[in-house]
Amino acid sequence: MKEAAMTTIHRAAAHLETVEAPGAMLTKTAARALAALRITTGFVFLWAFLDKTFGLGYSTPWERAWINGGSPTKGFLSNVEVGPFQGFFHSIAGAGWANWSFMLGMLAIGVALIAGVGLRLAAVGTTALMALMWAAEWPLASGSSNPVVDYHFIYAVVAVVVALTYAGHTWGLGRLWAKLPLVQKNRWLI
Repeated sequence: MKEAAMTTIHRAAAHLETVEAPGAMLTKTAARALAALRITTGFVFLWAFLDKTFGLGYSTPWERAWINGGSPTKGFLSNVEVGPFQGFFHSIAGAGWANWSFMLGMLAIGVALIAGVGLRLAAVGTTALMALMWAAEWPLASGSSNPVVDYHFIYAVVAVVVALTYAGHTWGLGRLWAKLPLVQKNRWLI
């Protein structure tokens, strides 16, 4: 009896991964809006990666680009001025492992969100990255514009929402991704 119930639940979940607009209340228009949110949020992360890597002249000038020997983490982390983790962030500012972790995280999150694949992993990665950046900026300090719900929180919530609503199925590769044997065996890769 229990096994039959689990099979029914699995089939229902698998069905949600293949329908155009999963969920009883999710319309095609809502699915498109979530896809647009997913893609534009992905571009925020991909753009940060590209600008820091190549020094496109927006937040990172050419001479401080990663490919020119600049550090993607040194400027930000060495200028952390508040919060209980100030010493920790100063100690890792510019470290090779911190630069690589940060940049690969930004690239992976951006590509996953834009392509609509691996959204569950992207949601976890986005939440972790945004939590670390939130802690570095420490908006709980006096003078902050909003001590709790700032852009770090919003980006993390967006990543979780697009993962939970299968937003990669609309205007993305999520539907094809979900059919791969590896993903079929490891549902956490959706």
